[in-house]
Parts: sequence; structure tokens; C-alpha cells
Amino acid sequence: MGFLRRMMEPDMRIEEPDHGGGIDAATARWGGRRADWLDLSTGINPRPYPLPDIPAEAWTSLPDRAAFAALEMAARQFWRIPDEAAVIAAPGASALIARIPALMPPGRVAIPEPTYNEHARAFRACGWTVSDNACDATVIVHPNNPDGRLHPLPETGFRVIDESFCDVSPMASHMPSAATPGTIILKSFGKFWGLAGARLGFAVGDPVLVSRLRPMLGPWAVSGPTLAIATTALQDGDWAETTRNRLAADADRLDHIMHQAGAVPLGGTTLFRLYDTPDCAQWQERLARHHILSRVFPYSGRWLRLGLPDADGWARLSAALA
Repeated sequence: MGFLRRMMEPDMRIEEPDHGGGIDAATARWGGRRADWLDLSTGINPRPYPLPDIPAEAWTSLPDRAAFAALEMAARQFWRIPDEAAVIAAPGASALIARIPALMPPGRVAIPEPTYNEHARAFRACGWTVSDNACDATVIVHPNNPDGRLHPLPETGFRVIDESFCDVSPMASHMPSAATPGTIILKSFGKFWGLAGARLGFAVGDPVLVSRLRPMLGPWAVSGPTLAIATTALQDGDWAETTRNRLAADADRLDHIMHQAGAVPLGGTTLFRLYDTPDCAQWQERLARHHILSRVFPYSGRWLRLGLPDADGWARLSAALA
């Protein structure tokens, strides 16, 4: 009984997640229904890829190897993955982030901050020490979340390169170095293609490391409908190029609106923008009263991050800031 009791007790060492989303929590705090809210707290494309026709068997059958192979081939072509590098699809980049620290014995990992906090949480949970000093591993988020800065490629060692937001700037990708021993590059499907609910991510890199990841994910890690959707989307280069141009124009539009309201643009990507404000909590409250969810950070009392509004959201945002 003592063992069972310990297993059921919460582990107080586990860090609480801190990221965007969470409309249910916003409605509990500020009221309204879920449908009333405009969620600008994430960096998800507000105009998703149009869903293709999904074969009935994608819903009724377990996905076979051919479906996974077709997706991986489409990923290789879209991201120009070196032939020597391996690629694996997973149920979201977050699933990979949680498992990657277990690929190597625990040591010291450098994670330049401020950045996406899930990497540090995952490494600590696997016994690693997060440090700014000389390390056994390095993690970079490229472009960085939330400020959009680009990182040079870490020189040696176990290196994790999170390119979840790099599809808006493909020329900045470190993909040509993906096959280098010790390298893992992460890609997220949900953000650029606007289909976060599909839960799909990719690990690309050193074949030895990727082969260790495969059994960690288990069989049929990606659903049949997601395989069908993503294979089609990754082959649609015209949509990707048109989308990059539209996101760039919308990011400029958002910067102009926020600058006119008194916030100072600090950077970001064309999927999310970061602003300096006198008091970010006050700005978040101001927007939330109009049922617009924004993103603030525990390490800054000034930084406010916004994703891009959908077609109907621009007028709502302008009215809330007026």
C-alpha cells in the first residue's frame, strides 16, 4: 500500500507547464464562452491548410508502413533533408521534446534563454542539469520563441535544433547539417500549416539517434487521417510560398496596429510578434476584457506576444486597443 500511495502522490519536482493556449482557463477567469474568444496566445497560422479528401480506410484501419513511408518521403522533399539523415514522424513536436533527453546519459545541457520552456522541463525531468557553461548537449530554438532570433549551429556534441517556426524562413534552416552525428532537428506541422489539432511533428537527424527514438514512440504513432493530410500538404509548394508572403504582410500589419497603440515591436517571426509594453499584465487584462487571449511570460513584466488574427479578428483587435 505504501508503494501504491507513493505512486499516486503528485511529484512536486515536476515543473508546471507554461505556454500559450488554454481558452478554458481564460473563460474561467474572464468569462464568455469558448466561441467568444480570439486566441492570439499561440503562433499557429490562422488560415489553415485546406483539408483534402481523406480516404475512409484512414479512419477505419491502422496506418500501414506505406502511409508512413509516403509521409516521410514528402517531408524529405519539402525540407530538402540530406539523404544520409533519418526522419521520423511523431504525434506532435512536444512528444519528441519529452523523449529526446533520454537519448543520451544525463549531463549538462545549454539552453540559451529566454526561450520555449518545454526543453528545459524535459531535460530536467530526465536528470539533466541546465547550464550556461561548457556542456554535453546544446538546445537551440531557431528561430527563437519568443523573440525570433536566429542561432548559429552549435559546433559539436549532442545538439537539438528546434525549427518549429522555421518554415516561414526556410533559408535559415540548419537542415543541411542534419546528418551530422549527434544532431536532431525538430519540425512542427501544426504551426505553419495551421493544423495543430493534427498533432504531428518530425525528428530529422543522426540515424543512430533517430533509431533510438523509434521504439520510444511505439507503433502507429501518427493517425491515418493525419498521415493523409500531411502527405498532401507537404507536397503543396505553391500553398507554402503563398502562405509565407501572406504571413509576412500580416505580421507587418500587426506591428503597425500595436505600434499605434503604444507597444514597441521587438521581433518574433511572421507567425507571432513580440512587443515591449509598460505593463504586460495590464495589456493582457485589457485585451482579455474583449475576449482576446494574449501571451505573457513569467520572466518579464513588459513582454507581450501576439499571434496573427484571422480575417474577422483584425477589427476585434483594433477595437480592443482603441
